[in-house]
Amino acid sequence: MKYYAGVDLGGTNTKIGLLDKSGKILIKETIKTFSGKGMETTLKRIWETIEKLMAEKKINKEKIGGIGIGIPGPVINQEIVAFFANFDWEANINISKAMEKISGVPTKLENDVNMIAIGESKFGAGKGSASSITVALGTGVGGGIVVNSKLISGISGAGGEIGHMKLVENGKLCGCGQRGCFETYASATGVIREAKSRLAINKNNLLYKSLEGNMEKLEAKDVFDCAKAGDEFSMEIVNYVGNYLGMGIGNLLNIINPEIIILSGGVALAGEILLDVVTEKLKQYALPVTLVNLEIKLGELGNDAGIKGGIALFL
Repeated sequence: MKYYAGVDLGGTNTKIGLLDKSGKILIKETIKTFSGKGMETTLKRIWETIEKLMAEKKINKEKIGGIGIGIPGPVINQEIVAFFANFDWEANINISKAMEKISGVPTKLENDVNMIAIGESKFGAGKGSASSITVALGTGVGGGIVVNSKLISGISGAGGEIGHMKLVENGKLCGCGQRGCFETYASATGVIREAKSRLAINKNNLLYKSLEGNMEKLEAKDVFDCAKAGDEFSMEIVNYVGNYLGMGIGNLLNIINPEIIILSGGVALAGEILLDVVTEKLKQYALPVTLVNLEIKLGELGNDAGIKGGIALFL
């Protein structure tokens, strides 16, 4: 029986797990990434952790069928990272070959959100479907598109960068340097920015009271919690964000027409109060035929999605 290693390489922490062919995680561990020590040192530490997990489960190296690594950045041909979003590493470098040289094990790469998407598609909320789009709502908006059970990565690895669809001409400035991007309106950062803008004018609401006047500690969760508690001010922000989320997802439905939309990340944890708004707004932005039999689900794998995506690359 073959086993696989899944690696979710993050800016601060790296999650590593060993899985069997069914996608079950047998053992896992989280280590500090320490990317500043360089690519080779980081990859060696990851392999040493994999070897440690193999020893604990008494699995020989010959039984490891592959290593799947999720990387923050666009990945070409599941081998080369065009550039690193969080690391000061060389661009256009073949991480796959570098890891294979260290470990002697076949290695495949994917963008980290694509890894989450393929993990959810194979083992989570999208299990049993052939087409799904995962929308990762966190500090930004990431995405992964699966069609006919295969990831759409694009010729230069930028496929699925849905957070940079333009929703507003000359709109709010995005971290990418362009304006009007999806993620400037529908991410946690977008929620906080909109809330602070409105709180500067209106302080007669539950949200401001809950912060005790300290807007620096404001998080997206605070907005959703106050909306659930009946705060009209916060609910208006939820409607604002839900409108843009519906617009962005509506555009995706019109282009891809998937079976399932999977929402993951911190903002998705707002749950029904946000989903209800999005579902209603989709009627305004999506072609009616794309909504027939469409399912909108919350991600099921949580922090394990990236690890499980590692084995999905080999299936």
